[in-house]
Amino acid sequence: MLKRILLVVVCVGVTLAAAEKGWYPHEGGLMKYRVKIRFGEEPDTMPDGWKFGRVSSVTVDKSGDVYVFHRGEKADPIVVFDSEGQYLRSWGRGMFGNEHGMRADPDGNIWVTDNGNHQVMKFDREGKLLLTLGVKGESGEDEKHFYRPADIAFGPDRNVYVADGYGNARVVKFSKEGKYISAWGSYGSGPGQFNTVHSVGVDSKGTVYVADRENNRIQIFDSNGKYLREWNHLGATQNLFITPQDEMWIITHRNNIENLTYDTLAGRIMRIDIKTGKILGAMESPGHWIHASPDKKIYIGSLTGNVFQWYPGWLEKGLGRDEGLKPAN
Repeated sequence: MLKRILLVVVCVGVTLAAAEKGWYPHEGGLMKYRVKIRFGEEPDTMPDGWKFGRVSSVTVDKSGDVYVFHRGEKADPIVVFDSEGQYLRSWGRGMFGNEHGMRADPDGNIWVTDNGNHQVMKFDREGKLLLTLGVKGESGEDEKHFYRPADIAFGPDRNVYVADGYGNARVVKFSKEGKYISAWGSYGSGPGQFNTVHSVGVDSKGTVYVADRENNRIQIFDSNGKYLREWNHLGATQNLFITPQDEMWIITHRNNIENLTYDTLAGRIMRIDIKTGKILGAMESPGHWIHASPDKKIYIGSLTGNVFQWYPGWLEKGLGRDEGLKPAN
């Protein structure tokens, strides 16, 4: 009887301790940011009737303009805003099979992946088409074809890396002019193999980081595709972004099953030490795409139909009786 009483007391104590502890701590510590959850739509300065569809990606060019790539029915697929969310320009109607990835290169050009038409396209900042890689409507795994490409990244030598990504399981390397150089990867779970190459990034030394999403890891290679190492502690990484200063940001999920089950809703933004893979900070956010701008803002493209603009800051108190009468930010 005494043992049973002691067991009950211990169990109650453990339960109370767990309740007092609360939520699991944010890995690396909580990053204190606030958020505009409807960037580009509050205030709504787009042409009448335009709304985002599923937002697949977002990027910022060297001038600070924000580009949104989405799958809406009325608005142009690429919509451009200033950093405050004011509409500037747009283009791309009828050009894409399924909008997916988008990056601004160091010169300010805009690159996109169309994983419906199996193409990669390069535009100037006004929407003029400068280069097309891949054959429209034709999938393949050679120098001239992709099979549902997902992402693009740029090396310090301006070479271009394509995450060829859904149908294929490889990274394809091109010169800045679009000339094929090499490719690596095959389907599987071993070193140098992939299962959904969903994102790619390159640091200032030319090291290539690949989000091998369905294998719940990031694989790391030299610029020629030689396998170096991998990180298995960051979950199913949807997207990664490396700043010119080698700051790494990711939007990730606990694992690939949770990501698919929750349709990207249960994600976390993390800042990663690029040398070690250590998590430096984290915070909750749904999301499919991530971009960190020089002015310390983090942009998330969400398949919920939102662009989230995260910016440094933290509320000191709740809103109380005025809650709901005005936005928190």
